[in-house]
Amino acid sequence: MTASLPRFAALSFSYFATIGLFNPYAPLWFQSLGYSTLVIGAIASLQSWTRVLGPYAWGWFGDHSGRRVELLRIAAAGSVLAAAGLLGVREAVPVAVVTALLFAANGGVIPLYEATLAHLLSTGGGFVDAARYGRVRLWGSVGFIIAVTAGGALLERFGIAAFPAFVLAVNGLMLAAALRLPATRDDAVHDAPAPAVLPLLRRPEVAWFFGSIFFTVLAHTSLYAFFSLYLVSLGYGKPVVGALWAVAIAAEIAFFWMQGRLSAWLAPPRWLQVVALVTTLRFVAVAGAGHWPLVLVLAQALHAVTFAGHHTACIMLVQRFFPGRLRGRGQALYSVLGYGLPGVLGGVGGGWLISRLGFGAVFWAAAGCGLAAWVCATRMARRLQAA
Repeated sequence: MTASLPRFAALSFSYFATIGLFNPYAPLWFQSLGYSTLVIGAIASLQSWTRVLGPYAWGWFGDHSGRRVELLRIAAAGSVLAAAGLLGVREAVPVAVVTALLFAANGGVIPLYEATLAHLLSTGGGFVDAARYGRVRLWGSVGFIIAVTAGGALLERFGIAAFPAFVLAVNGLMLAAALRLPATRDDAVHDAPAPAVLPLLRRPEVAWFFGSIFFTVLAHTSLYAFFSLYLVSLGYGKPVVGALWAVAIAAEIAFFWMQGRLSAWLAPPRWLQVVALVTTLRFVAVAGAGHWPLVLVLAQALHAVTFAGHHTACIMLVQRFFPGRLRGRGQALYSVLGYGLPGVLGGVGGGWLISRLGFGAVFWAAAGCGLAAWVCATRMARRLQAA
């Protein structure tokens, strides 16, 4: 098991490198093609739209076939083919179609990867080895920050027209990493059909769990979509914006590195309660004291808890609620409810709120979402205690 973990770390690194390159710099490439802000926003939103159904479809096939690693390789290969398509398109509609195909393929990587890794690191009784998981997952954060930094330097050197070529290259690295993953015993073909997931979703503790995920990530949509614009509106320069994002990623990496010890402090349900309260505190600080740089630095450092701590607790609980051949769909539901629906609603709703009340309003709303997440996490914890 230990010998194969570097291969999973390599896939985590390369996958999040694709995100770290595409998300920050794709809008600049779209702009260079002459697209309006409305068109750029519409194409960027395709990532969230494809997350509504795509991950669950990939997870469903993984659970029913048992061949998660093979499907993961297909998803990675599809990402490479779609990335290659970006080399030959310039008009808005073809670019949107190819981008949607890229997101649809890319969206299958993480639920299949997480389900396979969770199976590999299972300690029995529905638990995952948190220390080993953190040491693997932190390479995703490293890949993201390297891609953001190196991508900016390379595009400055070669020009924004080289963006599609770099996207193809980094997706090629992801495919190479996927091809090196070891097959697991879950890859055996099963004669009996996989169990249904709907009965699990009807359990109150599972429903409250997904409710807490939804509101926590909906709160963070304000960060991903509008934080940089908010900082610029307050008069901060681009170097400060980049530095504040670097603080968040560094804190995230530190949490994953120490995850084994940190996770032992509290059970996963309690972690979700803490995460929700810290999320509320973080966005109250951003909304109410954004003109104070030190407050923003401290708020960004809380990313260690509100993202990394949240992700870790969710992975542990998905493994607990969705064992065995339910694992792929559980991970997919985490992607859909965590990064699909909240992304769509947060982007559209946040933009509407800002247009009427200003940037501060969206971060006050995010703080409110943190409180809603706390209510859901508390209800879940009480249900689990009573069980």
